Amino acid sequence: MADTKTVEPEAAEPGGKQPKSVRVVLLALMITMMLAMLDNMIVGTAMPTIVGDLGGLEHLSWVVTAYTLATAASTPLWGKLGDMYGRKGVFMSSIVLFLIGSALSGMAQDMGQLITFRAVQGLGAGGLMVGVMAIIGDLIPPRERGKYQGMMAGVMALAMIGGPLVGGTITDHWGWRWAFYINLPLGVVALAAISAVLHLPKKRTQARIDYLGAALLTVGITAIVLVTTWGGTEYAWTSAVIMELVGIGVAALVGFVFWQTRAAEPVVPLHIFRSRNFTLMSVIGFITGFVMFGATLFLPLYQQSVQGASATNSGLLLLPMLGAMLVTSMVAGRVTTNTGRYKVFPVVGSVLMVVGLYLLSLMDTGTSRFTSGVYMAVVGLGMGCLMQITMLVAQNSVEMKDMGVASSSTTLFRTLGSSFGVAIMGALFNSRVQDVMAERGGALGAKVTEQSAQLDAKSLAKLPDAVSEAYKHAVSAGTHSAFLLGAVVAVVALVASVFVKEVPLRGAGPKGDAGAADGSAAKVAVVEAV
Repeated sequence: MADTKTVEPEAAEPGGKQPKSVRVVLLALMITMMLAMLDNMIVGTAMPTIVGDLGGLEHLSWVVTAYTLATAASTPLWGKLGDMYGRKGVFMSSIVLFLIGSALSGMAQDMGQLITFRAVQGLGAGGLMVGVMAIIGDLIPPRERGKYQGMMAGVMALAMIGGPLVGGTITDHWGWRWAFYINLPLGVVALAAISAVLHLPKKRTQARIDYLGAALLTVGITAIVLVTTWGGTEYAWTSAVIMELVGIGVAALVGFVFWQTRAAEPVVPLHIFRSRNFTLMSVIGFITGFVMFGATLFLPLYQQSVQGASATNSGLLLLPMLGAMLVTSMVAGRVTTNTGRYKVFPVVGSVLMVVGLYLLSLMDTGTSRFTSGVYMAVVGLGMGCLMQITMLVAQNSVEMKDMGVASSSTTLFRTLGSSFGVAIMGALFNSRVQDVMAERGGALGAKVTEQSAQLDAKSLAKLPDAVSEAYKHAVSAGTHSAFLLGAVVAVVALVASVFVKEVPLRGAGPKGDAGAADGSAAKVAVVEAV
């Protein structure tokens, strides 16, 4: 039988501040969030050095793919385990697994070992972001959670800007192995703080883990990520391998949905999708991931190839977008906390995202850095309205016992959106670049981009002036098509935003007004199975 207990969180200090212990936990959570976001960016910068040391260039893509696959496949499982067995222990387990994978990756002696250990690291990483969001959901009522949006957006912006710079510095001065070892001291600090200060009720459940559901979901997600990763690069979109993966993925996901209606303790309880707001936030999260990761991929490419910016400072090139995202997220969080209203942010954010992406599609070989920076800022303003609000509303749309699966499902949709965004926008970009190079650069131009439409600085420097000029026009045409597609896709987020219903957020605002769902700012209902 199950008992429902009401657990008293630590009372807020005078002036509305969270108690010191909660602030320490939040700091540890932000460090963990930084680990999850920094890793791929640091490793990406170190990859040329890693290949030079270990060899295995033909397996290079698997260093990233193995990590991404393991992260995406394990994300829903970590969320469900946290709901079943208690958030703290499951979260700390994910950090330990991530650190083990990091240490082993740093000790890898060949490319095969590195790929295997990156998969281990990815399994742990799947629980990091989910754990952070779910624990914040347990500690802080939705109405108060807006205050911390700026902190989370700041960590995200810092990771995106600082990742390439940190990765380059570590690789140049300490060696590529420290790109992995750097996670260890940060992870140990986070573990120590969480172990000492975080106090959540323990859970014991007699329910069995839904192994069949977990297996079907893992196969389905793996097939989808492989299709979006390999399609148009390793294999043609119409090749037998891609078609087989599509078939496997569809069959596995259909079987998963069917089984979830019968499982005693489903991995992803389908009843959470009965909430209109939760379903809409999943759609908006998918679109946000689609647009954001597409933009972060093609904007530096455009600025380096067309505007002649330095690749070393590629993270800084995104500063207008990330800075705008940070400021807007802080404002949105404060307004949501003070008023309890949030529907305006998904609507305004979607409009700004559509407009900003359309403006980015207008860039050509003559666009100045200032103009492109303004366009990026518009997109950043839109994403700042959406990034954290989607998680906030999704968590507010489910019961406390489903907080983990709500957090993991929202994270998963955003991850899948980023995979589709990079794949589809990338395929369109590559096609346009190759067409324009054939038109403007002739036979030599077509040959230059035959293997890859994305040329590095050394390759660009070796091109004849005429072919180099043709490549600038080709990249400009490619980014035009990619961002125009992004603008069209973002319209879906706008339509979804219009149908969001403004349900009062649980937990009182600064003055204990009508925002409280249960009339109490000091209590959070926690369901504990006995």
